[in-house]
Amino acid sequence: MNLRRLAAGALVALGAIAGCGRFAPHAHREYVYVWMRDLDLRDRVAPVNTRVAHVVNGDRLVVLDREGRFLQVETADGKVGWVEEHEVLDQATYDKFQQLAKDSAHDPVLSKGILRESYWLHDAPAGTSDRFYLLHPNTKLELLERVSVAKPQAMPLVSTKNGAPPAPVYEDFWLARDPEGQVGWVRGGALDEDVPEDVAVLVPNEKVVAAYVIRTVSDPEANTANGEVPEYLAALTPWKAGLPYDFDQIRVFTWNVKRHRYETAYLEHDLEGYLPVKIGRETFGKETDPVFSFEVATGDSARIDAKTGRAEPGAAATESFRMEGVIVRKIGGPEPEKKMNTRRKGRIRRGR
Repeated sequence: MNLRRLAAGALVALGAIAGCGRFAPHAHREYVYVWMRDLDLRDRVAPVNTRVAHVVNGDRLVVLDREGRFLQVETADGKVGWVEEHEVLDQATYDKFQQLAKDSAHDPVLSKGILRESYWLHDAPAGTSDRFYLLHPNTKLELLERVSVAKPQAMPLVSTKNGAPPAPVYEDFWLARDPEGQVGWVRGGALDEDVPEDVAVLVPNEKVVAAYVIRTVSDPEANTANGEVPEYLAALTPWKAGLPYDFDQIRVFTWNVKRHRYETAYLEHDLEGYLPVKIGRETFGKETDPVFSFEVATGDSARIDAKTGRAEPGAAATESFRMEGVIVRKIGGPEPEKKMNTRRKGRIRRGR
């Protein structure tokens, strides 16, 4: 009887041990991600090989084995092949892109841009940083932050006559979010502002860094789907990177219903302005009119922060405006003559 009990107990114990295997954690899986436009998986690590699968930008692969600079990987549909390590991103780099999206999820949109060309989002504001998501030309992006970074010097810096090193050459980068919610850094030179061509031709010598719809007007003869035409406020800047402000001009473009074209209704320049421009509506007596406001530097302390690359105004104030019909009136902020070392002008403009 005792032998039977011992045997039964042993069987129960073995069954319990075997059953626990169902709840044992799986071995840790290593993942890599395709950053190239597309990629072929090879059946072997050899000059002569056969393609066994085709993957594209963004695909996740499971690492099965390593041999020198090659990785054996498995696709989502179970195909196995070899890739070179430099053709994929590791998990740590992928996580950087995920963290960028998380950290900027609630950031205000400063402007909107359109890509001129195919472009990979980068994990840092530098051309040498890791890249991942491939975006196509004409992709519309939400722009969240601008930083200016010094370009790497091809030659050692040569001192100027007074012994000081020459000023660095800057390049602008924007933290951008695409329609899929993917976030990364984009070189400013690869972007155009999202404005109609009829507006862009009115400022051929300046760069539009932001444009906002102030209101819409009705023109049945306009070339729009419903006869409604948006009127714009545009912030402009010289074609130069590394400026310690976001824009130096504000222009309001209204629609001439009789001539069916955009015209410059208001211009203010010699600014040191900062995005975003806030657009709204406000009631004045019995009238409700569009209003807008923005921050400007009021002294000589505007600069690019050496550590972060961000433009900082130092002393600043908010200027605000009201739009009555096609007339723009200033309703708040410092007077032009109080701004140091600038020549501020605000005026109404007609036509081009």
